[in-house]
Amino acid sequence: MWIKPSFLWMMYRCGWGTKAGQETVLAVEITRDGFEWALRHACLSSHVRGVHADRATWQRQLKRAPTRVQWDPERDLRLRPLPYRSLRVGLSGEAARRYVDEWTVAIRDVTPLAREIHALVSSGSLDTAARLLPREHFYPAGDELLVHLRG
Repeated sequence: MWIKPSFLWMMYRCGWGTKAGQETVLAVEITRDGFEWALRHACLSSHVRGVHADRATWQRQLKRAPTRVQWDPERDLRLRPLPYRSLRVGLSGEAARRYVDEWTVAIRDVTPLAREIHALVSSGSLDTAARLLPREHFYPAGDELLVHLRG
């Protein structure tokens, strides 16, 4: 399972809730402690020279890590890539169990919101659509939390 902290990136992936099998869009609130546990126990999903000593070391880390991180281009209202990246966090094993049993605080169906914003974007009402977007902030993570995840 993947945590996608960006609303517009999620809209890109699910096609505003129109892709087959992705018609329902949920906003899942998790604890800060849980999210930071996931980041501390993460490995980049691909080898990056300068971050990993070598490909074999990265492969060993990836195999052991319960969390994987990818950096993907952030998206604008028309779902076009922006010049900066957003984090995606993949959970497996212990991380997935903790997500379900310990970290999840609330789950909201945001499908109607996704459809409303999509309709506004489709009709060219970008300013109105932008006002409806969920408020997002840069995550205040210290270097010690992300140093092994810079890609």
